[in-house]
Amino acid sequence: MNIGLWLARQAQLNGGSPALFLGRELVADYAAFHGHAARVAGWLIAQGVQSDDRVAIFMKNCPDYLIVKYAIWYAGAAAVPINAKLHGREAAYILGNSGTRITFTSPGLTAALHDAGVQGQVVDITGADYAAALEHDPVAAPVQRDPGDLAWLFYTSGTTGKSKGVMITHRMLMGVSLAYGTDVDRVSPEDTILYAAPMSHGAGLYNMVHVLAGARHVCPVSGGFDEAEIFDLARRFGRVQMFAAPTMVKRMTDVARATGETGEGLRTVVYAGGPMYLADIIEAVDHFGSVFVQIYGQGECPMGITALSRRDVTDRTHPRWSERLASVGRAQSPVELRIGDADGKLLPEGSHGEIMVRGDVVMPGYWQNPEATAKTLKDGWLMTGDVGFMDTDGYVTLQDRSKDLIITGGSNVYPREVEEVLLTHPKISEASVVGRPHTEWGEEVVAFIVGDASPDELDQLCILNIARFKRPKDYVRLDELPKNNYGKVLKTELRRMLGQGR
Repeated sequence: MNIGLWLARQAQLNGGSPALFLGRELVADYAAFHGHAARVAGWLIAQGVQSDDRVAIFMKNCPDYLIVKYAIWYAGAAAVPINAKLHGREAAYILGNSGTRITFTSPGLTAALHDAGVQGQVVDITGADYAAALEHDPVAAPVQRDPGDLAWLFYTSGTTGKSKGVMITHRMLMGVSLAYGTDVDRVSPEDTILYAAPMSHGAGLYNMVHVLAGARHVCPVSGGFDEAEIFDLARRFGRVQMFAAPTMVKRMTDVARATGETGEGLRTVVYAGGPMYLADIIEAVDHFGSVFVQIYGQGECPMGITALSRRDVTDRTHPRWSERLASVGRAQSPVELRIGDADGKLLPEGSHGEIMVRGDVVMPGYWQNPEATAKTLKDGWLMTGDVGFMDTDGYVTLQDRSKDLIITGGSNVYPREVEEVLLTHPKISEASVVGRPHTEWGEEVVAFIVGDASPDELDQLCILNIARFKRPKDYVRLDELPKNNYGKVLKTELRRMLGQGR
């Protein structure tokens, strides 16, 4: 089944319902949304695009992003969304690796591809080709696809090397969408999804369930994340659901506290994509109330591994509420979870090991990369590369990426545990911990910090809260931590700095 059918059915049933907004301005109802997608799909087919071809989207958030994405699915092709913040050369690598036929761009990004030497057909949504596509004869219906066919080719963020193309099928998208309703939040026609994070990533993966429900889709005029704009649109539309990285949640909290904003109109903020530190989420809940839900996923199992419910995020009455709040929740409906060793062997209950997941929302493999696929999928289980443990109630706690584990003097140090302690200091706004080679101990703990606390103050804080062998042996002060386009701290860059003697 083609996931695009959800839009066609919504247009058939509720065509006059508002669908796409740019800021406060209505751009299209569901009938127009469907009509635009059908015409652009007809144009794509006329350009020679066939089933299983790849069509890329290198665009900032805007209503046409969704029109183009559904047009690609209507045409039977697979979408290759590329983060608009990537450099032209990075985008060019993805286009070359994926074998993309046509690339849609938004203003300001077309030149970046040409400068990077991209030779394929590039369609600017403000240009003549796109205008012609919107006037083309429409397809009668979305091209039939099997559930296991490729729908979305998602390129990992590449924090450890060249990004890999994760093959996401129509079945996976349906599973993630339906799990949203059972494990995250209900969606109704009265709800609004606000795209303040890149639609090429987590925010965009939640569009389908909102199309299925006939909800409203709002793209900020800024094209991205602006705290004041988010608060304004939330008040305007009400019942707003949005996806946010933990760093975005922290920024929203800081701005709201400074300006007196209450978050009126926010219904659900789903956070994921990096570590949410305990102090930050407690502060956010204290200010905004019961609007937060956490999910844990990877590109290889998009948005679909675990969920920490609104109640678990908010409740302070359970005897282990802080442990649950520090977890990433319990397995989502479509998956099985277990903790295993490096070979995928099941470990005893309570053991610390690699988080493994399998189910219909797990990828079939990496695009044209059988070696990486064989390393990541073992007997149907996705080896996430994340280290953690599961308690007797099924709550999973992440400790770190397996590659980030520090072994000093034969003892394991999980960087996140140290980071959590450092972030309790009022003068520290960001912290990231990595290992540095040491001739005697193998590795030693080094903390990169953003803030004004002295090393002596931080040493005393650590001595009071964690074992001495976990205490950083060095503190490196930065104005800001290096991050990728999704807000994740680049520990590879921090290690590079250490290698250069910084």
